[in-house]
Amino acid sequence: MNIERIHHVAYRCKDARQTVEWYGKYLNMGFILAIAEDQVPSTRQADPYMHVFLDAGQGNVLAFFEIPHSPPMGRDANTPDWVQHLAFKVDSEATLKEVMQRLQADGIEVVGVTDHTIFKSIYFFDPNGHRIELAADCGTPEQMQRLDEVKWAMLEEWSRTRRAPKHAAWMHEQEFAAPTH
Repeated sequence: MNIERIHHVAYRCKDARQTVEWYGKYLNMGFILAIAEDQVPSTRQADPYMHVFLDAGQGNVLAFFEIPHSPPMGRDANTPDWVQHLAFKVDSEATLKEVMQRLQADGIEVVGVTDHTIFKSIYFFDPNGHRIELAADCGTPEQMQRLDEVKWAMLEEWSRTRRAPKHAAWMHEQEFAAPTH
């Protein structure tokens, strides 16, 4: 078996209409499809829902469920906010800055531009509390080769020690040397 692509990734949302409009306004994602039932097809459980699908480009689909009869959304209190996130590739750092200005103009807090050497990113939260990253690739073939050459050694060292291996510490030298954003 070969996986062809991700069919869709689904998350929960607080308000389906607000989510569709927010992703359209800030990330230019088109509204593809809505499915709603009073019963869950896979489990047959009675649980009314609205399932919306958004075009994340290149055949990628981001979906959300609004499930109003379930307890309010929460987060895993043991996982830091920065860990779980959706990362979307954009074409350039200029696009990152344009989106950042649009978000900030509407009062949405943005972290970044963060320099990861092989890509630059901004981070912010959607109205549901999901962390979003926009990333613009800027790595050279040589940098990517360097990372490819050390990936297994890094994983092995991490597995043994649970300490961050330093094989690729060069990636964030400039970011850590810069003042905090």
